[in-house]
Amino acid sequence: MAKPCPRLSTEGDRVPSEQAESLAAVLRAVRSNAAVTQPALIRHLGLGRGVVTARIAELEGAGLITQAGVGPSTGGRQPRRLRLRAEAGLIVGVDIGATFLKVGLADLSGRILDRVMEPADVALGPDGVLGRVEELVGTLLARSSGGSVWGVGVGVPGPVEFSTGLPVVPPIMPGWDGYPIRERFARTWNAPTWVDNDVNLMALGELRANPAAAGVRNLLYVKVGTGIGAGLVSGGRLHRGSEGCAGDIGHVTVSESEDVTCRCGNTGCLEALAGGAALAAQGRRLAETDRSDELARVLEQRGRLTAADIASAAELGDVAAKELLVNAGKLIGSTLATLVSFYNPGWVALGGNAISTGDTILTQIRETVRRRSLPLATRRLRIERSSLGTEAGLSGAVNLVADELFEPRCLASWVPHSTPSGRPELASFAGLDVAA
Repeated sequence: MAKPCPRLSTEGDRVPSEQAESLAAVLRAVRSNAAVTQPALIRHLGLGRGVVTARIAELEGAGLITQAGVGPSTGGRQPRRLRLRAEAGLIVGVDIGATFLKVGLADLSGRILDRVMEPADVALGPDGVLGRVEELVGTLLARSSGGSVWGVGVGVPGPVEFSTGLPVVPPIMPGWDGYPIRERFARTWNAPTWVDNDVNLMALGELRANPAAAGVRNLLYVKVGTGIGAGLVSGGRLHRGSEGCAGDIGHVTVSESEDVTCRCGNTGCLEALAGGAALAAQGRRLAETDRSDELARVLEQRGRLTAADIASAAELGDVAAKELLVNAGKLIGSTLATLVSFYNPGWVALGGNAISTGDTILTQIRETVRRRSLPLATRRLRIERSSLGTEAGLSGAVNLVADELFEPRCLASWVPHSTPSGRPELASFAGLDVAA
């Protein structure tokens, strides 16, 4: 007869902090496949055999891990292989962009099970946009195989105070300042909800879901979309800064744009000259003044231009469009060169509409960064287009939830109940020092 799994020891309704740390460490290792047998966990984590044995049993009892066959023998009995019970719950991911929204369902490993993307206008305000998100998620849940929602991750294209989940004076999001996204979705799905800047989530998605990021600990993700932003990963973790706005490089000052007013109200911002909206406006001027036949043709057909149109025209040999992108690449590259020398990442991943089509701006960014950064900082630096494309933000949103749920302080509060579903207050741990 199988022995029953031991119950977790608790203090009131929480697992003691030391126990939670080792539980989270074992779960993190199994989740990442860094160690999938008990002997491998002991070696990988440096914990005693008794501690690891107990934590495995407790996690099995909570339904978070399970056996997955056996591993190779080193002379004795073959050890059990372990895996995360990814099917135990569902994670909702929401990626809200300036001109689109994407929602998806994922399992606890971060694997996207179902998704839908459609055009949207974030400037229409939160009620319409978030109402549509709720409808789309409802559709996905209705056609899923079942399971409760364990958490919700949301990315928005503006500054977010991560500890509260509140957008703070977002330049391209009129009506969203201070809007309680977290509270709204927590009520809708009765689950903890985390909200972050979209580029932070793209950086996290790149780190977790791109095989090329294996072993990368220091990463800089740069999105050149409607605006320009960066997500920083340091030591394998997102670096948000003290308030959550680290990486907002679109509003650093560049001398070439001192007389150009940005949507944030300041002048001289990088985004005002090299962001996607700025490129589209400059491309329109080229078309309307007969300096670009290709852009004039596209403008006549569709009545508008995008940064991707500029990139496509440059690839087709349009000289004026190419000059526009080369200049933008120099401006972005000069800003990134400062960051590369200061932060010394091992990988710079580039995404966004202006990057996704053609190589003109990408090539110029690479050349400028390597010319203007310290030689040591670029010795092994990779500067590459993101292979995840539009999937990066959604992947980051679901991995944000998994990361937060499995952090020791959060895990300690819900693992005695075997599920975080129905406990939206767990998101209040966002931004807290795990060791505090």
